[in-house]
Amino acid sequence: MDKRDKRAELAEFLRTRRARLRPEDVGLRPFGGARRRVPGLRREELAQLAGVSVDYYVRLEQGRTQNVSEEVLAAVAQALRLDETEYTHLRNLARPVRRARRPAARAEWAEKVRPGLQRLLDMAEGVPAYVMGRRGDVLAWNRLAATVFVDFGALPPAERNWVRMIFLNDEVRRLFADWTGKARETVGFLRLQAGAHPDDRELAALVGELSVKSEDFRRWWADHNVKEKTHGRKVIRHPQVGELALDYESLRPVGESDQVLVTYTAPAGSEAEAALRLLGSLATAAGPLTEHADRT
Repeated sequence: MDKRDKRAELAEFLRTRRARLRPEDVGLRPFGGARRRVPGLRREELAQLAGVSVDYYVRLEQGRTQNVSEEVLAAVAQALRLDETEYTHLRNLARPVRRARRPAARAEWAEKVRPGLQRLLDMAEGVPAYVMGRRGDVLAWNRLAATVFVDFGALPPAERNWVRMIFLNDEVRRLFADWTGKARETVGFLRLQAGAHPDDRELAALVGELSVKSEDFRRWWADHNVKEKTHGRKVIRHPQVGELALDYESLRPVGESDQVLVTYTAPAGSEAEAALRLLGSLATAAGPLTEHADRT
């Protein structure tokens, strides 16, 4: 992402955040009377809330400021009522673009999972678990995850990506009872990663591909919403055992800040727990998982 692209990202993000708020929501009297041609807060109103001049805020939104202070960004974030994830995204977008000393080789962007982390996945026999990279690639998984979701190893490496699977794989799409919620969270996660890694060309190519192939992705990407992978509950519609209400937790391995370990569990004594045990037995009876040489 070059300087011009980053300016556009910053401008659109701030514009969409302003559009969510009305003057009366933040205790302001609207500028310009009752007739307003733009939704949400105007730049003048936001500048007033943040305690900066209108000219300075306009330059910030247009990416024409250098070395914006943390105090100003915090004030803007507070005025816009950004949550922690949105604030992180704002800081990423407001950072100056620095030229790399040399072009990054493709291999430098390759994401690998430590052998010890793979062993941890394999030993968690009753817990579906996988490791996801910053582009949404499924980098490693265990037997139960492949049984509950999809046999990741049977997919070509390029298709072993949650974003592609959510939007382009009908089998995966049918798994999620709330597909729309899952899909929008996935777009938000990718948007957050794109802000944190503006020079990742493969990530940018993924966004371009999905924007062309999926109208839903294109529409939700334009919303500029961001979402960190945290925790929650998903209802899986499994073709063999029916609905599974599973709680997920997302953990970042120390030393691998761009990777996320995602685990799914079921409450003790629940129907979902019994279904997971059944799926585990079926997976064991089916024999080894489909493997690929690049699964390390």
